[in-house]
Amino acid sequence: MDVQRRKNKGLVAQVNRIEKVLSLVRTVPRLGFVNVAFVVSYRLRLFLGWRPKPIVRPCPAGPFFGETQKTETTSPIVETLFGWKPVKLDGPPDWHANPFVSSLRNDPSKEWHTALTELKNVDPKHFWEFSRFYWAPRFALAARNGDANALANLNTWISDWVAANPPHQGLNWSCGQEASIRVMNLALAALILENYLTPNPALQWLIEAHAKRIAPTLLYAIGQDNNHGSAEACALFIAGSWGRSWKMTNARKLEKRGFYWLSNRALRLIQQDGSPSQYSVTYHRANLEVFSLSELWAMRLDLTKLPVNARNRVTQGARWLHGLIDPKSGDAPNIGANDGSHLFNIHNANYRDFRPCVSFAARIFDQSEAFPDYIDPRTITLQIQNPVNPTWPTARSSTHKDGGFHVLRNDQAIVTLRYPSFRFRPSQADMLHVDLWANGTNLLRDAGTFSYAASTYTWYGSAAAHNTITFDEHDQMPRIGRFLFGDWLKAKRVTSVEEKNQKITAASSFSDRFDNHHARELSLGSSELICADTISGPFKNAVLRWRLPPGNWSLTPTGATNGSMTLTIDVDGKPQQPSLATTYESRHYQEETKISLVYLTLSRSTKTIITKVTF
Repeated sequence: MDVQRRKNKGLVAQVNRIEKVLSLVRTVPRLGFVNVAFVVSYRLRLFLGWRPKPIVRPCPAGPFFGETQKTETTSPIVETLFGWKPVKLDGPPDWHANPFVSSLRNDPSKEWHTALTELKNVDPKHFWEFSRFYWAPRFALAARNGDANALANLNTWISDWVAANPPHQGLNWSCGQEASIRVMNLALAALILENYLTPNPALQWLIEAHAKRIAPTLLYAIGQDNNHGSAEACALFIAGSWGRSWKMTNARKLEKRGFYWLSNRALRLIQQDGSPSQYSVTYHRANLEVFSLSELWAMRLDLTKLPVNARNRVTQGARWLHGLIDPKSGDAPNIGANDGSHLFNIHNANYRDFRPCVSFAARIFDQSEAFPDYIDPRTITLQIQNPVNPTWPTARSSTHKDGGFHVLRNDQAIVTLRYPSFRFRPSQADMLHVDLWANGTNLLRDAGTFSYAASTYTWYGSAAAHNTITFDEHDQMPRIGRFLFGDWLKAKRVTSVEEKNQKITAASSFSDRFDNHHARELSLGSSELICADTISGPFKNAVLRWRLPPGNWSLTPTGATNGSMTLTIDVDGKPQQPSLATTYESRHYQEETKISLVYLTLSRSTKTIITKVTF
């Protein structure tokens, strides 16, 4: 009996492997053959021994910014990692230490191309966070505002980093995007200190060292069709245009190449209706910040700005994010992958406040204010001209067919419904997920991401971590790689947002690879949301999940309540009492908190489920 069981288990595993390979074969054309070629070419060249050449000459003596200064005793500095974890520092951090796990330290002697691959079961983002130089523009602003020690600290920290990270050696040189973020923050510091026209020799060396790392692997970043390409294009545009002032080798070529790909990425990574290619709120913010910084740099150095169609596309992308933002908190649904990036954050803004990004993009690309009662302080710090166009109107309900988003809005609530519309690879199995905000509180919530390296990463991206229905606990799409799903879903029916009789409605549906069908229709009123689900197919059982905000929740005969919010469920016309449990969410990278979950197991005979949320 045991022998037969092992044979059956082995047969199942073999079938699963075959299905995974077939799914990958079907998915590769959707990724784009040019993109795949860029990635394969890069990996093949690495395998054959190719390596980009680092800068040869040593870093010149002297400060990176301003005049030589003596470092005086200063108060400890608090840096916030991933927007939530404060770390107190008495001086430059250990650039190779893990601030989350003190016992872990990466080996700085490794070559850049092996440092990342040899880092097993540990998140490299922990080591990278301090080396992104987010602190550089903040030191620069403090120096400009009269802090006598800030400029000395800025130079000390950069000098310490350079000494600890020789070009192309160690984990901090392993990723072109990480190098690019450093370039962008150095450029921001120069803009704030207003010495970008005459950079010191040491800063010239540092910019050139980074350009030599980023340029040779740019097409690999482009091939990933995500924010890596936009960030690296921005860094090359800055490095090339800046380098012309000191006659850096190939400066003009780097500038043109960066500018070309910036324009290309604006039109590629932001879809025509403003939807993000990565189907992620925080990644979309990162792209908007990159384009805003590149345009600001062009303005300051009197360079060619992005083409009109690219500028309009970025504006459209900012309007998409504007439509999802809760006006009371500035927060937005935690939809899609969330890696903790918070670029261009000079003033230490709240990580989950998306108004600064939209406000700055509106000012840069549309010469408008995005919000009547909010102005991004960066516009004052960086002396951005006052708007000449009217303030954007209050966001309204809309459907974004390119990205697969229904947004239903009234004076009290914002509802977002995700549905399958994939031109790019999906990052999470969140189809027909419902996200509800009312009166500044996220009532129906997305789980987030937590960590790309954690064992729980696949769960956070699964359908079971979203407000939707799962069939037989299968995911909506098979996972064929850490960051890749196969057999991308297609919407069967999409009914765009419609406002009628004081109700706002929208709907969509899909069928999975097992021929299970899920249709969902929403109706938003002044103080209630009604969600009607219809299911069918060969499944044995299904589970409906609703992820609730923290609080004192209790079951009722027909649902659950916390006193101010009530959720009720009917199945085929009969009230049902669900189960109440505890689950997890991650609103910041590497942060995990407990929330309540209401769920109901459904039989194959189930036809229609009505969930009503009053708030």
